[in-house]
Amino acid sequence: MALQMNSELDSSIAVPEELNDQQSRSGQTNSIQEESEKVSTSDRSLVCDFKQLKLEKEAQKNWDLFYKRNTTNFFKDRHWTTREFEELKACRQFESQRLVLLEAGCGVGNCIFPLLEEDLNLFVYACDFSPRAVDFVKQNPLCCPERCCAFQCDLTHNDLRDNVPEASVDVVTLIFVLSAIHPDKMRQALENICKVLKPGGIVLFRDYGLNDHTMLRFKAGSKLGDNFYVRQDGTRSYFFSKELLAELFEAAGFNCVVNDYVLRETINKKEGLCVPRVFLQSKFTKPGQSQSS
Repeated sequence: MALQMNSELDSSIAVPEELNDQQSRSGQTNSIQEESEKVSTSDRSLVCDFKQLKLEKEAQKNWDLFYKRNTTNFFKDRHWTTREFEELKACRQFESQRLVLLEAGCGVGNCIFPLLEEDLNLFVYACDFSPRAVDFVKQNPLCCPERCCAFQCDLTHNDLRDNVPEASVDVVTLIFVLSAIHPDKMRQALENICKVLKPGGIVLFRDYGLNDHTMLRFKAGSKLGDNFYVRQDGTRSYFFSKELLAELFEAAGFNCVVNDYVLRETINKKEGLCVPRVFLQSKFTKPGQSQSS
């Protein structure tokens, strides 16, 4: 399926996932392994412990500065989510059923607002690490109390149940969010999400895959750990293998439904470049029988 995206090739800043797709392929594991071998031959020293601790301490500040610089203009609205994730429509037991969705890491609302416009029987909980991003969400006319509850939250520290009733959410969207969390804290974030998801509920996941073009372009001095890098603006990004992602979700109490690479060839028309992109697109469920809203 085609995906509408906006190209940005400089790995020194937070790279948007929306690119102009020219071709779509999935499951081509061999090519990913070949690229992994190329990267492994490159000896890159890690960022020193002092700087790594500073980056972790200032993670929220760096994302807040990102939204201060870019406001609501960086990412395009994600009108592709219902095409890529049919569960956003198909998981209802009856057509008029209200669907409760949690957008974990909502940014400025590029995912939730197209969904709220399209689906009148949708209620959204929207949270983000950045207080500034949440303020932008609250300023949108579509963010009305009857249909949307936006709040600031550190998924690795704050209990989601302070704002979202336990086991009340039908669907969680986790789109280009987990990669920004330190790998040591990813499981904690997923366990937090699991608490508010209904038994039988589903997590829809999309994020950077191992050996994505942005990963291969990081320069020396930006590596924090295995598949984990820092951009010049201080924001960080992890690049997932499907094996590691499955282990993370299963350890946090989820069952895997779908978990595979999505490979894209994208074109930067301004630069005249065609580059490979690698994403992971996955679906995980919370064990137990689904409940109607």
